[in-house]
Amino acid sequence: MIVGVPRESYPGERRVAIVPAVLANLAKAGIQVTIEAGAGAAAGYPDGEYSEKGAKIVGTRAEVFAAAEIVVQVLCHGSNDRTGKADLPLLRRGQILVGFLRPLGTLETLKEVAATGATSFAVELMPRTTRAQSMDALSSMGTICGYKAVVLAADTLPRIFPMLTTAAGTITPGRVLIIGAGVAGLQAIATARRLGAVASAYDMRPAAKEQVQSLGGRFVELPIEAKDAQDARGYGTAQGEEFYRKQRELLGDAVAANDVVITAAVIPGKKSPVLVTKEMVARMAPGSVIVDLAAERGGNCELTRGGETIVEQGVTIIGQFNLASTVPYHASQMYARNLAAFLLNLVKDGKVQFNEADEIHRETLLTRDGEIVNARVREFLGLPVLAAESKGA
Repeated sequence: MIVGVPRESYPGERRVAIVPAVLANLAKAGIQVTIEAGAGAAAGYPDGEYSEKGAKIVGTRAEVFAAAEIVVQVLCHGSNDRTGKADLPLLRRGQILVGFLRPLGTLETLKEVAATGATSFAVELMPRTTRAQSMDALSSMGTICGYKAVVLAADTLPRIFPMLTTAAGTITPGRVLIIGAGVAGLQAIATARRLGAVASAYDMRPAAKEQVQSLGGRFVELPIEAKDAQDARGYGTAQGEEFYRKQRELLGDAVAANDVVITAAVIPGKKSPVLVTKEMVARMAPGSVIVDLAAERGGNCELTRGGETIVEQGVTIIGQFNLASTVPYHASQMYARNLAAFLLNLVKDGKVQFNEADEIHRETLLTRDGEIVNARVREFLGLPVLAAESKGA
């Protein structure tokens, strides 16, 4: 069984899908890795390290796709809207593709992937269960993003985070508010606390309170209640505009009282809700910083410009995309471990053993035999339910 690793082609993407440390475990399962020359260089993994661990280095992307029965990427076509389409002619019927595919994106893009005949698995659809935890790439990347958001804020803020008692007097600690206490938000709390800031957080899901407090953060409680605040997978659900209006009204004082606001409220497949208005930004102290982790889906801050860092009313608003790629060594390491766990679940004795009864296989399977087959994705896109079938990958 040959697993191919092409170099990531999205502009500025520095991660790689497989790192040398996971090659030994893959080899035990009968998996040989073929990797494009230089694929890991930007992440800090030179070709020599792959060769030492048994990987085969090839010179071109086309060679990787031609040799591989399974192709693994970080950003596949779908997630890669800039250069991903160039990979479509390289895919063949029955070949397996694994990576970020943005399954709740556009129907046209998913149809293009399906039309290749490839069997694709979207890591975004990984069930959030104990058994699948080691394969949860979204959580891995969220952890990196939460960490980096705080580091970016600390670097930008014209104040320091920790309280210091010095000969020049006492410096009060920085105050950081995190809106959205999912994986990224919780890591942001932990990182802000490690840097010495006073951290507080708000989340519409009541279950988040205990998690925030366990990290030493203060939970901001608002006198409003979300309806069905989270879905069965643990993600926040979209609320009505009246809820968001009331939420913004009540959050205004908390935003104004903090030096840094990190927003991480993302609804899968939906435009990000606006939680911080321009009026709220105007109330923040000059030099304050907002890091909008939801920028790619429109942003939680009304003034965010996707992919840019701007200054509005004395407040720096960072809407940078793809923060995980700015910490490529460990982001790649975590992602590779997620992929390796998935591959070891899918491949037995050197052969793909697709099991429709296995929720990890079933829920991540996106396209097969020219069709979008994932039930959740089809429902989201308004496609008719497929006739129940039992097929192998």
